Amino acid sequence: MRFIARFRPRDGSQLDTEIALREAVANSIVHGNQESPCKRVYVTCRCTTDGEVSITVEDEGQGFDSEAVLDPTMPENQLLTYGRGIYFMKTLMDEVRFERGGAVVHMQKKPISLQRQTGKG
Repeated sequence: MRFIARFRPRDGSQLDTEIALREAVANSIVHGNQESPCKRVYVTCRCTTDGEVSITVEDEGQGFDSEAVLDPTMPENQLLTYGRGIYFMKTLMDEVRFERGGAVVHMQKKPISLQRQTGKG
């Protein structure tokens, strides 16, 4: 987050990015790697001078079907104590996509100038 702060002024989106990153890493550790101390989670981050942030989180697990994840906003799922991580990532970041069967997640926060145009921050 200190690295991202060097490229992105304090505009209120830092907490969004941090929560999404924490959720992605937690999912990789718990669900992807099954909490195995022998498996690693790889995080890469790229920032541009105009404030665009791209984060990739990759685990050594088997992946999952991202389309089969329950919607935590549905009434029957609202009382569950799990299942909000991907929802948070998709809500807080501008783009979220999964590769390698879900073992890799790419998240992007658009440049600040584009967020002002679209009204998303």
